[in-house]
Amino acid sequence: MGMPSSVAVLRARGAGVVPSKSMWASPRSWSLVVVLTLGLVLAGVSATAAQEGFRITYDVDRTRPDRARLTGRIVNERTDDVFEVNVTAEALDARGKVLARGISYVDSRIPRGDGRPFSMSVPTVAGTTSFRVVVSSFRAGSTSQGP
Repeated sequence: MGMPSSVAVLRARGAGVVPSKSMWASPRSWSLVVVLTLGLVLAGVSATAAQEGFRITYDVDRTRPDRARLTGRIVNERTDDVFEVNVTAEALDARGKVLARGISYVDSRIPRGDGRPFSMSVPTVAGTTSFRVVVSSFRAGSTSQGP
């Protein structure tokens, strides 16, 4: 009983499983690979897009040699309220490599168009040249207004 060429036949080889050559012979298999790759790319884009809709301003106080103090404000410019908002500050070297991080809980709710202050410390290690602050997590939604 033979198997159609579009079905991948897997053979055990050593410690792993390796697809047989017949898997790549089918145009349908290539279509699946393209769809899966596109899905992974889009997933990466949506993670980046999660940053959109916020305006972040901050100042850096580097008077302490071992820690920088970042104080700023996050404004929700999205069309809906956001909940459980956290920001992450990163100490960067000249190439943009992250050397240290600090995380701060901002607020349980920031209504659309509103803002909240934040403050956090970030270790300053040798080679720190700049800082970056990003929204690291939030939950989008809207609140129902009672009468």
